[in-house]
Amino acid sequence: MFRDKVKELLEDCLEQRPDLFLIDFEVLDGNRIRIVIDGDKGVLVEDCMFVSRGIEHSFDRDEHDFSLEVSSSGASTPLTHRRQYKKHIGRTFEIIALDNKKFEAVLTKTSESDILLEWKAREPKPVGKGKVTVHKKATLLYDQIIEAKVKILF
Repeated sequence: MFRDKVKELLEDCLEQRPDLFLIDFEVLDGNRIRIVIDGDKGVLVEDCMFVSRGIEHSFDRDEHDFSLEVSSSGASTPLTHRRQYKKHIGRTFEIIALDNKKFEAVLTKTSESDILLEWKAREPKPVGKGKVTVHKKATLLYDQIIEAKVKILF
């Protein structure tokens, strides 16, 4: 019942802020609530506070003892929702696809069903010795992606 009430309050918060969406939600032993959110344009501390207040202020602390953690999806955390890809267009990704195919490529386009990756590769010349740089593209369905992480460049 406590979990259901928290989930209902969380859904109300996210309805008020359609730019935010849920990545993970758990109620652990001892009424420890853990919520991870993301946003179409990222997540600010104020966004986490908005969700936290929307839940926390709806409970009487004398009646319910709980802890609440609201955080954003980290920069090195794999993407888990299709909606997360769009805000990362133009960034380099490390992707593991089905059959353990690995890509290190720039995300250039997203759609409802797939993403487009582009990268440069050195390949043998069609004629003669040596290599030539070629521009490669791959379209991956979301269902083909096992893990996708934004590559942090320094």
